[in-house]
Amino acid sequence: MRKRNIALILAIIFAVSAFASCTAPQEKAPTTVAVAKTTKQTDDRSFKLSYTQADSLDPFKAKTQNNQVLASLVFESLFDIDESYEVVSNIATGYAYTDSKTLKIDIDPQLLFSDGSSIDAEDVLYSFNAALKSPAYKNSLACFGSAEAGNNCIYIYLKYANPYAVNLLTFPIASVKDDKDGYPIGSGRYSYKNVDGETVLKANTGDNFNPYITTISLVNIAAADSIDNAVNIGNISFAFRDMSSDTSKRISCAKKAVNMNNLIYIGVNTVAGITADAQIRQAISLAVDRQVIAESAYSGYATEATSVFNPYFKATENVNLFQKNSDSSTAKQAVTQSGYSTKELTLTILVSKNENKLAAATLIKNQLESAGFKIKIDSVSDREYTRRVKNTEFDLYIGEVKLGDDMNLYPFFSKTGGVRYGISSKLKTPSLYTSYLNGKAELGKFILSFNEEMPFIPLVYKKGMICYTKAMNGDMQGYYGNFFSNIESWNFIS
Repeated sequence: MRKRNIALILAIIFAVSAFASCTAPQEKAPTTVAVAKTTKQTDDRSFKLSYTQADSLDPFKAKTQNNQVLASLVFESLFDIDESYEVVSNIATGYAYTDSKTLKIDIDPQLLFSDGSSIDAEDVLYSFNAALKSPAYKNSLACFGSAEAGNNCIYIYLKYANPYAVNLLTFPIASVKDDKDGYPIGSGRYSYKNVDGETVLKANTGDNFNPYITTISLVNIAAADSIDNAVNIGNISFAFRDMSSDTSKRISCAKKAVNMNNLIYIGVNTVAGITADAQIRQAISLAVDRQVIAESAYSGYATEATSVFNPYFKATENVNLFQKNSDSSTAKQAVTQSGYSTKELTLTILVSKNENKLAAATLIKNQLESAGFKIKIDSVSDREYTRRVKNTEFDLYIGEVKLGDDMNLYPFFSKTGGVRYGISSKLKTPSLYTSYLNGKAELGKFILSFNEEMPFIPLVYKKGMICYTKAMNGDMQGYYGNFFSNIESWNFIS
């Protein structure tokens, strides 16, 4: 388990320095002062988490959000991602691009799993290959091809150049062997244990981790609505909700919004109809009020997309293409420049029967009509929605895509991208994006092209929610991908 104890390191440095500087002999031994040891109050019964008993606890086989959240307590990753989407070394000690498509990741040979065995390059290689096939990680790792182990390092080969590919190396690192009870082994703050026939999480306490909560009970709750109710009434102590529906209205316990990389956008038919005109697409973008959508359709659990990239992404935090608020007068000017008459400004918005997206579509309808458009909303089943999007049977549609922590836009611009539908092959923006990734075009050139062609229209980046019982004390500092960041300070002390 790897958690650096900075205070201990500083104490050692101070002691060595003091020893080196004290060359004069002492005349008498220093007085010994007895210091009473204090025992930290621990708790092995109050904290409870939901899990799905029918699902695997293996992080590479788990299909449910329940069990995937648990994994962040049991396993550590090569790198963590902070709230600015920058990498922080964890199991890896560093990285380097040996060329545009090769990443060399260095590993500390002294690191151990929770059972005392060494973490070596073979364990990392096993975890990488398992993650490539896993339900939780395979989509985000699509840019990686293969890897091979080296001497205290691993070489990862990319399918294409990706300057932020290291941001994706946040998958769990697990031992190639399970423990005697069949539980997967990690190097995290807790380990799976069998206690009286029940699976629990036991703290891996030591100098680097000394929590109040030493045992975490696991409660089998699979249904999303049941999880919401359980945390409300205190049957479980903590849950992460991805806001796939408007959970915020059902949650009455303590809660905290967490930033995610789920982009809500307007998909546009750039191939046919009036939306094939870039001026019309620009007019639509100008007319929408992203702040109203964030605050009303998503109950404040969203951040306005003022750029094609997540506004919290530090590398592009100063890139602002879109206003938060509607600019209907400029939108009308763009319509005039397109040459279309008001009689021709009729569009349909395709949307699934999701309450947040339907609320967003209703707001967008009102905003576009203020700019001179005539809008119809077509709300259909998920199955029909998917069919129509894939067949480009839409003028506009309300979409959602979970982007990787590398902010890669290939889901829109790749020929096999999952949300490529409606984006014409005649647009120059997709090829410019590839040139940017390969280092052959400046980021600014791509951004200007995007703003000019508007192949899709970013709206908001959705937020998730951490919710927890009001009986628990401690400053909740968790964030997406590191939900339990300061769990050592959480407690139920009266």
